Amino acid sequence: MRVVLQRVTQASVRIDDRTVASIGRGVMLLVGIAQGDAESDLVPVARKIVSLRIFEDEDGKMNRALDDIGGAILAVPQFTLLGDTRKGRRPSFTRAASPEEAALLFDRFVEVLRAQGVTVETGVFGAKMAVDLVNDGPVTLLFETGLGSPDGPS
Repeated sequence: MRVVLQRVTQASVRIDDRTVASIGRGVMLLVGIAQGDAESDLVPVARKIVSLRIFEDEDGKMNRALDDIGGAILAVPQFTLLGDTRKGRRPSFTRAASPEEAALLFDRFVEVLRAQGVTVETGVFGAKMAVDLVNDGPVTLLFETGLGSPDGPS
């Protein structure tokens, strides 16, 4: 599983010029589900995302978490995060989970995030989406789970 987190002041997803999801202050997550990912990977990542202290306090220090500020999450499924560009000129997506498996795990990930008590909006799995955001900071972080990942949640 690979998740790119961006701290945002606002973010939205449009499909065919219709807004299907939007948030104000919070985080936007691009979520890629890999072959071999399991439900057991989801809970630690979700907890880490919600409790990660990446929002500024009154002294301007990153000391507040998403749940501290009442922020929201916009989660967008994105299999291209698993693209391997090491060979050739066309990315290989063989590491990505099948669409059926990835859709189930993405939906479960969203449920786990919501169970943490935060508002979660989502993109539409498998749709061609236009994603708009204002990256706050900018603050962008990468989460990875699985074999050999140096950045797995702790």
